[in-house]
Amino acid sequence: MSSEVVRFEASEEFARRMDAEDSLRSFREEFLFPVHDGEPAIYFVGNSLGLQPRKAKTYVLEALEDWEKLGVEGHFRGTRPWMPYHEMLTEQTARLVGAHPIEVVVMNTLSVNLHLMMVSFYQPTRERPKILMEAGAFPSDQYAVASQVRFHGYDPDKDILRLAPREGEETLRTEDILDTIEQHGREIALVLLGNVNYLTGQAFDMAAITRAAHKQGCRVGFDLAHGAGNLQLSLHDDGPDFAVWCSYKYLNGGPGTLGGVFVHERHAHNKALPRFAGWWGHDKQTRFQMGPDFEPIPGAEGWLLSNPPIFQLAALRASLELFDRATMPALRRKSDRLTAYLEFLLDRLPPGVVRITTPRDPKQRGAQLSLRFSKDPRRLLEKLNSAGVHCDFRSPDIIRAAPAPLYNSFHDVYRFVGVLERHARD
Repeated sequence: MSSEVVRFEASEEFARRMDAEDSLRSFREEFLFPVHDGEPAIYFVGNSLGLQPRKAKTYVLEALEDWEKLGVEGHFRGTRPWMPYHEMLTEQTARLVGAHPIEVVVMNTLSVNLHLMMVSFYQPTRERPKILMEAGAFPSDQYAVASQVRFHGYDPDKDILRLAPREGEETLRTEDILDTIEQHGREIALVLLGNVNYLTGQAFDMAAITRAAHKQGCRVGFDLAHGAGNLQLSLHDDGPDFAVWCSYKYLNGGPGTLGGVFVHERHAHNKALPRFAGWWGHDKQTRFQMGPDFEPIPGAEGWLLSNPPIFQLAALRASLELFDRATMPALRRKSDRLTAYLEFLLDRLPPGVVRITTPRDPKQRGAQLSLRFSKDPRRLLEKLNSAGVHCDFRSPDIIRAAPAPLYNSFHDVYRFVGVLERHARD
């Protein structure tokens, strides 16, 4: 598709024409869809669990066969030896999040990685004990932050600053975030935000927040659970100290699969940073000397603890190859149009049926639109599911819909709003 502004039309013919002009349309065939009434379901829940890439099974079976035929020798021989397996994903991951290869590693799961990063980058003092985060952050982040604050002997009720929207508003204003940092910066040890809020779908200005926080002497981290594979990121240039993410949402790595970590290059050789150490993060050249003293690998790999699960890496590899072929700039261009088309069609529904709570500015959102309906959203979701539409519900009254550009189409968007219109007024 060209970069020129598109004048949307509310017709099936238009949706199919947009798909025919989509340079990324072939990627849809690389994924396996649930089936409803003999055709692919409308799957708008990739912000919760992405679809399975067709090659995932091939790559997992390949590793299983090496285990069968080679046993322990699979670590060093076979189709793709397991010892360096995670390294195959490093450059792809770096391109995905706008980082240098030394700054990223695939490991653990998101909350584990968040704790590991806070061990290194949350070092409170009496003068600077606080963490700044969203009041509406994902619960796991809130639990992790509160437990870290308690671990250091501080009080979560006093030492967690929670950003909330202004009265009568549903999303945060950038100026309010920056004002809070300026006002309380000398008390803040760590600024920790999700770069896309899971509930509202709002995307934050990472570069501006990082600059403001660093100016005040704060460390900065981001949870990219809803950003990695969704937004075009530039972690190295934006400059946060760290970021963490999961890989089962937009990255299609499979349920509960490995997450990722970014540690900025300026920390790559800082051995003085506190960290929880493990054998797999030890210098590769001397790892098998089995010495008692830990010598971290420079960069993000130095935070590795244990050898990673190969089958999960294999499944994730199938998806990252597709991202690398498609490229994030091209995916973001398509995603902007898909989401704008969904917004356009929703705005044409009868007044009072639905209200979009996600920002309308494309720079402040990704693929997800959070929707509030005038009638019981749980009952509506049941109707959508029975009609072959996959969305999800988040308390108190939000239905989230996220057309993922790797595998969703404009016709999916058209069909979705058609089903919605039929059922929302029941």
